[in-house]
Amino acid sequence: MFCKASLITVALALIAAASPIEERSPAGIHIPLAKRGSLTNADGTFNREKAIISTAKTINKHRANLINLEKNVGRQAFNEGAEIKPLAVVPSLNVTKRQSEPLTDEEDDLEWAGTITIGTPGQKFLIDFDTGSSDLWVPSSSCRSSTCSPKNKYTASSSSTGSKKSGTFSIEYGDGSTVSGPIYTDTVDVAGVTVKNQYFSPVTTLSSSFSGDPIDGILGLAYPEISNLNESPFFNTAVTQGAVPEGVFGFKLASSDSELYLGGTNSQLYTGSIEYHDVDTSTGFWQLRGASAYVGSTAAVSNFETIIDSGTTIMYGPPSAVKAFYSHVSGSKVYDSANGYYSYPCNSPPSVSFSWGGKKWAISAANFNLGQTSSGSSQCVGALAGQDLGLGNNVWLLGDSFMKNVYTAFSFDDDAVGFATLA
Repeated sequence: MFCKASLITVALALIAAASPIEERSPAGIHIPLAKRGSLTNADGTFNREKAIISTAKTINKHRANLINLEKNVGRQAFNEGAEIKPLAVVPSLNVTKRQSEPLTDEEDDLEWAGTITIGTPGQKFLIDFDTGSSDLWVPSSSCRSSTCSPKNKYTASSSSTGSKKSGTFSIEYGDGSTVSGPIYTDTVDVAGVTVKNQYFSPVTTLSSSFSGDPIDGILGLAYPEISNLNESPFFNTAVTQGAVPEGVFGFKLASSDSELYLGGTNSQLYTGSIEYHDVDTSTGFWQLRGASAYVGSTAAVSNFETIIDSGTTIMYGPPSAVKAFYSHVSGSKVYDSANGYYSYPCNSPPSVSFSWGGKKWAISAANFNLGQTSSGSSQCVGALAGQDLGLGNNVWLLGDSFMKNVYTAFSFDDDAVGFATLA
């Protein structure tokens, strides 16, 4: 355990302002982070095209995680029924205009990002903080593609602390493109949490899937077992080097005053105690056992496992389980059978909650609603979709549609995830 008195606790504040200006407060160092994108159109309808793209990216992200897990640990670490699925094809759809639409409601949140620096002197990057992956990558100055051109790029020759390592980093995407590049170590700073010799990849090829995406790269916050680099992820390095007082970080995701807190939890953002549950560390994910999904007071589905993933927009479960869930939702219908989406009457949203044996953690009607099926429709699309992501027969993936309702703490110290009521 690290000495809390000698170290600074750091918070990353997620706010809608795009300005990267740092400001100090008694709580620590805050960096404004922007909410980007939406699965709901400006007219309140469901953006089906963007949702399909989001699902394909989620499938491919976790396909890559399973490939890494097999390489690093072996298939014995797979959940029952887990398999490395074929690449999901990412449709070539023009969603840039929709991505630039202003966000006004909680359910519009799609991606959370903030500024970090890499190198000496520091080179700035807008990063998506992802509890569903474990690697740090940013574009390289050697990347000349049109996808890379508008992004911030890492120049190795400009950093006095950078060092090239052997091997390569690579993630394959369903449009036939990749995110790939060499492997380096360098100094990485996230809101004053500075680590030395952090492994990362300055990628020289960037998948066209990231075209129009405002982020430069991704910083993974899951376990080393699913690292493509097979090295310590940023936060784990911070713990090892004593750059944070605890091996704990906390998320509040909302329409305003949101925050990623490194080195503990911010008790000003939640009330009561945090309800912790043990993680199945063998899988490399923040994976909890013994979950139940409720519709009202009825446990619609019980005894399944859940991966808590800030890098995923909505929630997914095995198709048969999600079908059973919606069978308890009055007026629900299959909206898109191919992609596992269901609808329900907009004027009578279901009371949805999840429990791991303790409190029931409710999802607000706003966070469950992805928008009307069409303009003027009385049916709305639910933020839980039935999709085989390859993660296992009994594994659900809970993304931001769940996390926006609770304060979530991730503890490497105790290998646990905890939830608390938002203040």
